[in-house]
Amino acid sequence: MLAHWSLTASDGGAPGAFTLDDLAVALFIGSAVLVVAVAAVRLSLRSGLPSLLIYLAIGLALGESGLGIDYDSEQLTQVLGYAALVLILVEGGVTTHWPEIRGAVAPAAVLSTVGVAVSVVVVAVVAHGVLGWSWEVALLVGAVLASTDAAAVFSVLRRVPLPRRVSGMLEAESGFNDAPVVLLVTALSANLAPGGHPEPWWAILLSAVAELAGGAAIGLAIGYLGSHLMRLLATASSALFAIGVLAVAVLAYGAADVVHASGFIACYLAALVLGNRRLPHRPAVVGFASAMGWLAQIGLFVLLGLLASPSGFADQLVPALVVGAALLLLARPLSVIVSCTPFRMPWRTQAFLSWAGLRGAVPVVLATVPVTAGASGTTWMFELVFVLVVIFTLVQAPTLPWVARRLGLDSSHHRVPLAVDATPLDDLGAELLEIDIGADSRMGGVRVFELRLPSGANVALVVRDGRSFVPRGQDVLRHHDQLLVVTPAAVREQVEKRLYQVSRGGRLADWTDG
Repeated sequence: MLAHWSLTASDGGAPGAFTLDDLAVALFIGSAVLVVAVAAVRLSLRSGLPSLLIYLAIGLALGESGLGIDYDSEQLTQVLGYAALVLILVEGGVTTHWPEIRGAVAPAAVLSTVGVAVSVVVVAVVAHGVLGWSWEVALLVGAVLASTDAAAVFSVLRRVPLPRRVSGMLEAESGFNDAPVVLLVTALSANLAPGGHPEPWWAILLSAVAELAGGAAIGLAIGYLGSHLMRLLATASSALFAIGVLAVAVLAYGAADVVHASGFIACYLAALVLGNRRLPHRPAVVGFASAMGWLAQIGLFVLLGLLASPSGFADQLVPALVVGAALLLLARPLSVIVSCTPFRMPWRTQAFLSWAGLRGAVPVVLATVPVTAGASGTTWMFELVFVLVVIFTLVQAPTLPWVARRLGLDSSHHRVPLAVDATPLDDLGAELLEIDIGADSRMGGVRVFELRLPSGANVALVVRDGRSFVPRGQDVLRHHDQLLVVTPAAVREQVEKRLYQVSRGGRLADWTDG
């Protein structure tokens, strides 16, 4: 049986202190968990199941019913869970391409607000009528379960590309719906706390609107100003620059939360702005953000598995099946219909969105909020949500590719298979672009002179099969080539635009614009 670790500071070798020996054990277990988690991604791709289930299983194996690590702090779980969600939202914002979600922003915003309200009410009605829960508890459970997890959806659909509007809808919804749900769960939990004074629905609504609007304004402002600041501070160090970009996005969360606005919507929008402002070192920024997002997901799900008590799962099995069925078959479809029909979204798309509403980390983290808020009679809620998430992920995830194919939504949308990084050369007034030509890029087979780059820009070097050479105008570019393009800073955007045009359309792309 592994001992319970105390993380409180103490002097010398006082009993309960976290010692160097404890550090060695912690690092050993932590690194082993990460290695297993990385290996689990391959199993996830082969099985079609989101890796979150494997991470939860790792946590359960380490917990009280496995190796015996004693962990039962809802407060620490909530704090670390919120921190992980910030990193996950930042990663989502940085890696999201605005052109791909622009057409889906309006319906996604409605689905993340009006749709959330519809889902909460439907789940509450079923829970109250079938399970006999009080309206307060039923509404709270509905709110906890209202947030979807697009990360789980895309982990299943990597091999089944979706049309741009569908994938954009899922991405935008996942970025938007966490913030209103967190506010709603917090308010309902406070109403259930001893001595709490229930607020009327209109007061909760006004408060939520004000916090969301404030968080959105702060996030957009910090993202815009931060992008200008990071452009001025950019150096040749892509790693340091990536840290700075993520720090700006996380700063948005803190700034919004300090003034009692929504920190979650602030950090997501700030990251979305930063990720689409054509900053230098974009591949490094995206890579670092993705790594931090993966680390946050692994740590969060393992932590949630540690907190869960398997002995309480059996008692929550029937309620979880009832509530989950109501959520999947009634609440989610109705919320999609109400939110998407006014935008004339095809019924096939609405059907897929209804089935693709996977629940993941956010509901399980939010299930700790009632306990930490002191809400009476809610200690069972964490096990209920845990069981529900596991069961319905097993039901929905393996069938999502089949549903997409049956609905005719598995046709891939076009993404430019071209990666562009930029390193500033401040003293020369120029920038160095690093171009990776993907396997599907139509730049393969194009001669260097046919790129027709703006005046002053030139392909300085080509790296092919581990060897480099200075190209001539007649040299033909190939797939998987890496190019170094030197461009005056003033025409950098034009150069990038031209490169993307050729990658999409080949040598004759926009010939009249040449």
